[in-house]
Amino acid sequence: MEKIINIAVVAHVDAGKSTLVDALLSQNGVFRDNEEVVDCVMDSNDIERERGITIYSKNCSIRYKDYKINIVDTPGHADFSSEVERIMKTVDTVILLVDAAEGPMPQTRFVLKKALEQNLRPILFINKIDKKDARPEAVVDMTFDLFMELNATDEQLDFPICYGTAREGIAELSLDEKGTDISPLLDLVLKQCKPYEGNENDPLQMQVSSLDYDSFIGRLGIGRVTKGKIKNGQTVALARNDGTISSFRISKLFVEEGIKRVEKDEAYYGDIVTFAGCPTISIGDTICDKDHVEPMEPIVIEKPTLSMDFLVNSSPFAGLDKASKFLTNRHIKERLDKELETNVGLEVEELPDSDGYKVSGRGELHLSILLENMRREGYELSVSKPEVLYKEIDGKKCEPFEKVIVNCPSTYSGTIINDLQERKAVLEVVNNDENDYVHLEFSAPTRGLIGYRSAFITNTKGEGIMVRSFEDYKPYVGEINGRKNGVLVSMENGKTLGFSLFNLQERGTLIVGPAEDVYVGMIVGIHNRDNDLNVNPCKNKQLTNTRASGSDEAIALIKPKTFTLEEALEFIADDEYVEVTPSAIRLRKKVLDPDERFRLNRK
Repeated sequence: MEKIINIAVVAHVDAGKSTLVDALLSQNGVFRDNEEVVDCVMDSNDIERERGITIYSKNCSIRYKDYKINIVDTPGHADFSSEVERIMKTVDTVILLVDAAEGPMPQTRFVLKKALEQNLRPILFINKIDKKDARPEAVVDMTFDLFMELNATDEQLDFPICYGTAREGIAELSLDEKGTDISPLLDLVLKQCKPYEGNENDPLQMQVSSLDYDSFIGRLGIGRVTKGKIKNGQTVALARNDGTISSFRISKLFVEEGIKRVEKDEAYYGDIVTFAGCPTISIGDTICDKDHVEPMEPIVIEKPTLSMDFLVNSSPFAGLDKASKFLTNRHIKERLDKELETNVGLEVEELPDSDGYKVSGRGELHLSILLENMRREGYELSVSKPEVLYKEIDGKKCEPFEKVIVNCPSTYSGTIINDLQERKAVLEVVNNDENDYVHLEFSAPTRGLIGYRSAFITNTKGEGIMVRSFEDYKPYVGEINGRKNGVLVSMENGKTLGFSLFNLQERGTLIVGPAEDVYVGMIVGIHNRDNDLNVNPCKNKQLTNTRASGSDEAIALIKPKTFTLEEALEFIADDEYVEVTPSAIRLRKKVLDPDERFRLNRK
């Protein structure tokens, strides 16, 4: 029997998880000598590569000495924390990466808390010790304090420590020695964890911790075999989360070898397997021997905190984008149903009074990644402003709060504190460092943070860093002032003209350029004042027979502001939509007709 150990690599965003997995794979013979290997090989999704973040947890394996080590690479962003929650039951330990300069960050707390709850003994890897501002000893002390805050046991507090630089593939057990490869970390894993123990003759038991989808063989369940062995073609019992029991036949069985999924006839206790055969499999379901049904404790995934309405595009430009393939309510429903196959942090409800769906997720990034994938696949739709989901706790209305950590030049700290306190945030920590930077920590309602990122970048001149992570539900804090600026709204259909845009520049910041198609009700700029203003961006100069050098001044247009999808979703107000098509992102009013908008506002 193989000696199997399963580990997960967890950390905050940009701490170097995927880079460490690269080093583990490349130094253990997974790639051929002449094989071209890209950075962050586990980040295989297009958006993951473009943005440099991990969105989906993924499995791979290496052979070290006489062990098979299964590795789970997990996301670091708080919006994808459901990917981390469910894999903790499948691993023997976690490698907790902490940046040698930054120290523990908000998501470090979350992933460590989940590991400690499963009684795992983490291994601390202090990464990026080659940074100029690295302070590994201080970061170890900060991490120890975090363990204490999370009520770690004495055994968990005695965590082993490894230092290194994942990019160089180097690990060392102390700062005094000079490492040459990643093997000290792997030796630490073998010392920390015994191989998974069991008996192949025990009745089968495994729990589904992840889902995948294959266009040829359908829905796939992924999980660890906790007892016995599983065979291809075997008829097994399925104990669902709701208590019902059914049976199905396993049609395909795979295990991870390197970064490839390899088909097998059977797999044994301890291994992480992928199987097909049940189109209705769900997270937390238990696969058992058909004659010995023993369900495992269900996996609890935390509920969404934010929702948006995904609606059929009703603008005058609907269907005009040549790349658009899917426009109807049925198309949107089919795509959302497909997403629910694998994205367990998502919830979808049908809207009773319109063609669309209320889609709830763990944050703006979580939902905007789904939207970005949909527009790339040819979907066209309108999306409403993100709204937080409230809860009633002990008879009180509560809303989601986030931990906000800001590092910025001390010159801007007063402005940041004032802005966030206006948004009902509470300042908890202030620290100044020797480089004239200030470290601020806030507890802020998610509602107040929607739309704040662009203001933060402006107020810190791009020199500030802000990280956010879901903290808890706390009592409702009352009304929060929204966007301070109104918008410039087109009152004509047609193409924008340089002459009219030049005159509109005095009124605010334009978000359209010359010769762009616009329609009545489309937002063309950000007003300098707090009210909305109807404008005509298609007006041309009156032609006369008279020519004079003074009147024929040159037109100089300022480059228009362009919104990314996330920025657009953060910017819009309650009475506005983002129109999302494969080729364009437009902002518009919900009610296009200016007279009708005026009547509604008077009411």
